[in-house]
Amino acid sequence: MVRLGVDVGGTFTDFVAYDPRIGKVYSWKSPTTPLRPWEGVLEGIRRGGVDLGQVEVLVHATTLGTNLFLGQVGLEVPGAALITNEGFRDVIEIGRQNRPSLYNPRVRRPPPLIPRRWRIGVKGRILSTGDELEPLDVESVRRWASRLCGEGVRVFVVSFLHSYVNPSHERLAASIVREECPEAVVVLGSEVDPQPLEYERTSTAVVNALLHPTLAAYLERLQDGLRRLGFRGVLLVMQSNGGLSGVEVALRMPAAFIESGPAAGAVGVAYLSMLLGVNRALGFDMGGTTAKASSIIEGEPLTVGSFEVGGKVHMGRPVPGSGYPVRYPHIDLAEVSAGGGTIAWVDPGGALRLGPISAGADPGPACYGKGGSDPTVTDANLVLGRLPTVLAGGLKLSVELAWKALREKVAGPLGMDVYEAALAVVGLANNLMARALRLVSVERGLDPREFTLFAFGGAGPLHAVEIAEELGVGRVVVPPYAGVFSALGLLFSDYRHSLHAPINRRASELSPGDLEQIFQDLEKRADKMLEAEGVPGERRVFLRYVEARYEGQAYTLRIPYPGTPEAAARAFEEAHRSRYGYTHRSPIVLALARLEAIGRVEKPRLRPPTGVEAHTSKREVLFREGWFEAEVVKRESFPKGYTSRGPMVIEAEDTTILVPPRKAVRVGGLGEVVIEVG
Repeated sequence: MVRLGVDVGGTFTDFVAYDPRIGKVYSWKSPTTPLRPWEGVLEGIRRGGVDLGQVEVLVHATTLGTNLFLGQVGLEVPGAALITNEGFRDVIEIGRQNRPSLYNPRVRRPPPLIPRRWRIGVKGRILSTGDELEPLDVESVRRWASRLCGEGVRVFVVSFLHSYVNPSHERLAASIVREECPEAVVVLGSEVDPQPLEYERTSTAVVNALLHPTLAAYLERLQDGLRRLGFRGVLLVMQSNGGLSGVEVALRMPAAFIESGPAAGAVGVAYLSMLLGVNRALGFDMGGTTAKASSIIEGEPLTVGSFEVGGKVHMGRPVPGSGYPVRYPHIDLAEVSAGGGTIAWVDPGGALRLGPISAGADPGPACYGKGGSDPTVTDANLVLGRLPTVLAGGLKLSVELAWKALREKVAGPLGMDVYEAALAVVGLANNLMARALRLVSVERGLDPREFTLFAFGGAGPLHAVEIAEELGVGRVVVPPYAGVFSALGLLFSDYRHSLHAPINRRASELSPGDLEQIFQDLEKRADKMLEAEGVPGERRVFLRYVEARYEGQAYTLRIPYPGTPEAAARAFEEAHRSRYGYTHRSPIVLALARLEAIGRVEKPRLRPPTGVEAHTSKREVLFREGWFEAEVVKRESFPKGYTSRGPMVIEAEDTTILVPPRKAVRVGGLGEVVIEVG
């Protein structure tokens, strides 16, 4: 039975199908329909000619959650109510001291996602020990639930102090809300984020609650459309942490899927890097709208425990305090507005700028001939001779239209010729993307010179070598199916669930049996989840971690659990010394037990190249060193073990690879193109 990966991007939706019976991979692209993304998925499946009746598993990634909080037209944040402790209804508005603009006295924080009139404080208090100080005011909860339901509220968030220790008040309040408003969606802070810090826990619960109606409607439309096309298999959704889960889990924890699309590419790099024996890899994904960067060490993408949704990004770095916190593990990604469709423009001061606006799929770059008149990175590459004039699928690119757009809106205002303008646009894009790669390497204490750069996406292999030179990276690998590699990464992904339980005791007060019981309880929950998803017992893997801190600290470090609390304390001190350069004499507190539950899936087998002789032609291409007559080679014609030197343009159905002058290039056993940067 066929497995199908679908990655919905800002410009194109990518499809990869794998038939294990014959070991063959098929791939294609289709334009995204941003206002009705499920229609683009269904239309793309029709274009690909896939018989959905033969598809056993469909794995799906989307940026719907990100788009909702960024205010995409056609997506509306639903109204919701918050029920919390008396005196704490403003917790999501007060937040933390983080300010998105530190030296701006008139800075505006992001508006609260729930208006104050729908934020309700009720009597009742649980202590940090889990003991009840004051019983819950049941009648107040009932009265407010009835009133808010009558006002049309259908989404409720219940988040009380210290519910991560004792959730009884939250559960009682939720049962009352459901009695008074049976059709309501009710989200509990203790279920989505059972750990300390009430602001982050409440914010995570609010984001989950607001995403639920939108994600539920989207998945319902998608499933209905798939069934009409004959699909009878299993629909899986990619999570931000790089793992798969079923639709039910997605609806229970929708905030876990906000960054699902970019995560798939990092998972693909992680798997391929292990096949190739590469221990340190940088993932570089340049599509039509943005470019993403990630770091992978020994086959595992680096992850972080929280992020902000709907916030601002400056030069690839999220601006703290500009969005809404979500505590859920996700792959550490940096993203910049530097895709193939990103528009270049000249500001009033006469400086060349790039983005954040993209030409998107419609009208697209000027060279597409669909009415776009703004110059993009794709237009610049076409003028430089780096792109073919006819793309896969028959789309013809107009050099004349690209030239005109660059002349009128970049070269003219800057007083330079069109070729200089095109090189400047590409150079600026490279600079922005190199910055994103530094964010996930240098700013994480990692030396990019020790890494191999894996370049993919429709435009990534065009820019990879020049970016690698800027970073000091010695080797670039372009994987097979590079233009749709994130969709292929979906088929490399395993089931993955992150579960955690509070500890909040000094390590010296704990016995190994105390933690063993906590982890066994988590593993029982994880077993049930993986069993419901059809993962056989022999394919289930459980990884144990603890989050520890010094007593009095607010934030923790995550470390693999070495088997005893005493060993965990020593491991924490080593991690603290490595991260901050010192240790402290304060007692060490084990704050949280975390379990990563993984269900291994069968991976597609990549075939070696089947070409016999490389088919070449010649084309004039402008590099930074000047004009060169470059070899133009069709990627599918490469035989295994092929070697050559640049200048070269390698054209594939889904991407174009640029090899600058004098750079050695070879084709590996899995069809990967390896370029030695030097």
